[in-house]
Amino acid sequence: MKTVHKFILKSYLGPMILTFFIVMFVLIMQFMWRYIDELVGKGLDTSVIFELMMYAAATLIPMGLPLATLLAAIMTMGNLGENYELLALKSAGMSLPRIMKPLTIVIGIIAIASFFVANNLVPYSTKKIYALIYDIRQQKQSIEFKDGIFFNGIDNMSIRVDKQDPKTKLLTNILIYDTRALNGNMTTTLADSGYIRLSDDKKYLLVTLYNGQTYEETRNYQWFDKSALRHHFFTEQNGVIPLSGFDFERTDTEMFNNSQTKNIAELTQGIDSLELLTSKSTSISYEPLLKTYIFTHDQALAQDTVPVDNSHKQKIRIEDSLSKMNIYEQKSLWEDARFAANNSRGVFSMDEQSAKEALNQLYRYKVEWHRKMSLPVSIMIFFLIGAPLGAIIRKGGLGMPIVVSVLFFVIYYIISITGEKLAREGSWGSFAGMWISTFILLPISIFLTYKATNDSNLFNAEWYIIHYRKAKAFFIALFKKKNNIQS
Repeated sequence: MKTVHKFILKSYLGPMILTFFIVMFVLIMQFMWRYIDELVGKGLDTSVIFELMMYAAATLIPMGLPLATLLAAIMTMGNLGENYELLALKSAGMSLPRIMKPLTIVIGIIAIASFFVANNLVPYSTKKIYALIYDIRQQKQSIEFKDGIFFNGIDNMSIRVDKQDPKTKLLTNILIYDTRALNGNMTTTLADSGYIRLSDDKKYLLVTLYNGQTYEETRNYQWFDKSALRHHFFTEQNGVIPLSGFDFERTDTEMFNNSQTKNIAELTQGIDSLELLTSKSTSISYEPLLKTYIFTHDQALAQDTVPVDNSHKQKIRIEDSLSKMNIYEQKSLWEDARFAANNSRGVFSMDEQSAKEALNQLYRYKVEWHRKMSLPVSIMIFFLIGAPLGAIIRKGGLGMPIVVSVLFFVIYYIISITGEKLAREGSWGSFAGMWISTFILLPISIFLTYKATNDSNLFNAEWYIIHYRKAKAFFIALFKKKNNIQS
């Protein structure tokens, strides 16, 4: 490898790694902020939080890698241009494509690796995230008593304390309403002080109360007047109450299977199966409607392939038939027709709903298939936009490159989200919806590469001012000449 190529690679890999981690940090924080309400107050271990962040980082690579590639390319070529190193290389006879050759090879390797990340790592991580979020949602909040406020986090129990010592965790003036009995009896417990905490495995509630009294109501639902109230005092009372939902239980990840948790091979197989299912569901939707509810007496009319000879049939006017019926027969006929119409509409709506669900599932599978295929191409296009743009701007650092990078990425993201939405709804084909951003940005990358190769003044304000003045002088002279001819 030439020394120049080593120098260019060294100049690029540093900003690439730095920007990638910065972008991933921002995206992970946005992800955690989205679920912050479900994570706080449940006593989750730090390992669970880090596990969730790790899987989230894996799923966000397809979004962060193109932006990091674009930003690093603009910064690298901008720094080379700002320090006149790019000018020195061109003076030595190296063209811009030749200077970018080692970077193009590295980005090509990164693009290929990104496909395997999107195809294997992202589906696995997405499945893990679904399972973790489900387990976190199922877990109840940890037991935390607030002074003077009832705690209702335990099923069929309500606990109130006047004060809790922050150091010793001693509770004072405890009031407990317990309705866990299957027969509906309620037990009310009052205590001067005590301790209430979870066991180490979070499967039991350990209760120790001092100097209190218990009221237990027993009811007889056949004779209400025979209900009784039991009352007894205690000096110390200990209890162990079984709990559920406070310990973090793991759910099998195989329960969470959808289009986002499958690789290319599984998506291809699913697409083939769903195409057959949608075709079958669509045909089945109309067949019962035709045979059962419309052509109930002549099944030949319901078959498109069976020829029907209507030459022997006479045309009958409905008005003539109705005129021969009395009012009761007309009413009965009307009721039968309305009943058949309502039944046919209900049957068709149910079949149509199943066909629509299969079709929507097919759209989602196709969108995910094209998403994985378009990621490597988008990385290459972002590099081909960023490197020429940096060579034209000739500004390094984090100022101008960040502004330009965010602008291009926002345009790309808006176009991608719009195309994906239309593809999921079936308004567009999945290929057009997922590749439209690539088709729009590809000509821009070619144009910028051409301009940078020919040392264009695309972002030189003086060049635009000079040409504006020339154009202005030309039109003024043309206008004066036209007035002289008219006069």
